[in-house]
Amino acid sequence: MIECLAALFPPKVWRWQDSPRPRIAVLIPAHNEAAGIGATLETVLEQLTSLDQLVVVADNCTDETAAVAQEMGAIAIARFDDTRRGKGYALDFGMNFLANHPPDVVVIVDADCIVAPGAIEQISRLAIARNRAVQATYLLTQPAKPSPKDAVSTLAFTVKNLVRPLGLAQFDLPCPLTGAGMAFPWAAIRKVSLASGNIVEDMNLGLDLALAGHPATFCYAARVTSALPQQARAAKSQRTRWEHGHLQTILTQVPRLLKMALQKRRFDLFAIALDLLIPPLSLLVMLWALAMAVAIAAIRFGISQIPVIMLGSAGVMILIAIVSAWAKHCRRDIPAKVLLTIPLYVLWKIPLYFSFLWKPQTKWVRTERDNADSSRS
Repeated sequence: MIECLAALFPPKVWRWQDSPRPRIAVLIPAHNEAAGIGATLETVLEQLTSLDQLVVVADNCTDETAAVAQEMGAIAIARFDDTRRGKGYALDFGMNFLANHPPDVVVIVDADCIVAPGAIEQISRLAIARNRAVQATYLLTQPAKPSPKDAVSTLAFTVKNLVRPLGLAQFDLPCPLTGAGMAFPWAAIRKVSLASGNIVEDMNLGLDLALAGHPATFCYAARVTSALPQQARAAKSQRTRWEHGHLQTILTQVPRLLKMALQKRRFDLFAIALDLLIPPLSLLVMLWALAMAVAIAAIRFGISQIPVIMLGSAGVMILIAIVSAWAKHCRRDIPAKVLLTIPLYVLWKIPLYFSFLWKPQTKWVRTERDNADSSRS
C-alpha cells in the first residue's frame, strides 16, 4: 500500500550534468523471432548513432532471425547449444562478443518489444550518472477488444512493473529488474554472471547487481511495451514462468538478502527483500481470503476476534492499493467494472499456484509469440 500510494505523487525527474553521450550497445537475445523482430529493430535503430552497436544474438534459431537482423543493419551473431538454453546464456554470449570493443553502457531489449523514442538514451545516461542498473517502464499492451481476463492481467502487470517501482523510486530505493528496457554500466554488468537458465533471469540479475553495489534505479519516463499474449497456451506458459520463478526467488534469495543487509548494514538490501516478499497480486488476494475465512470460522470456536480485525485492516490496505493504482495509472484503458472480475481472475489462477507445490517450473521456456498481425493490432 505504501508503494502504491507513493506512486500517486508526481514522479521524480532524474537530472544529470551535461556530459558526452555514452557509447551504447543494445543487446537483443532472440530465439526464432524472424516474424516480429523487424518492428523492434526499427524502434531501436532510429535511436542509435554511428558510435553505438546493435547486436542480435540468434540463439538456437531454426528460422531467418539472423538474416532479418543483418538486413536491417544489426550485427547478428548465432549461438547453438542444445544443453545450455535460456535468455541468460544468450546474454552471456552477447556480452563476450561485446568485450572485444566494450561500450560505456549495455542496454538489453527483448525481441518482441517496442521501444519509445528517446528511451535508450534516457536509461543509458541515467545508468552512467548513477553508476547503477536502470529499469525502464516495461508494460504490456492489450488487444483491440480485451477480455476481462486480459484487462485484469494488464492491471496486475502495471501494478508490478510501473506502480510499485515508481513508489520505490519516490524514496530513492532500488527497484527490481522486470525485463526489457534495462541499462547497465559496462563495469557493473561485468561483475556478475549472466550464464544461467534461471526462469526469471532478470529478477535474479537485479539481485546480484544489488549485492555487488549497483542496485537498479527506475526510470519512469522511458517506456518499453510488448503485446499481451493472446494464445491461451502462451499466456499460461508466461504467467507460470513468471510467478513460479518469483516464488522460487522468494524462497532462495530473501534469506540471502536479509543476511547481507544485516552484515553490511545496508537498508537498500533490506528494502529489496521486503519488496520481493510481496507475492504476485493474485496470490496475495488468495492468501488473504483464505486467512480471513479461517479467522472467521475460528470465532465460532471461541477464539479471539483480533485476527479478523487485523486481517480486515489488511484487506482494506490491499483494496486501497489496487484501487489507487487503477485510478492513477489504468483508468483510461481499464473500465471500473473490470475490478469486479478480480475474484474470478484469482480463481482462474488457483491451479497455477497449486502446481507450484507439486510440479514447479524450473526450466526456461520461451513464450510463444502471436502472429505478426495480431501483435501490431
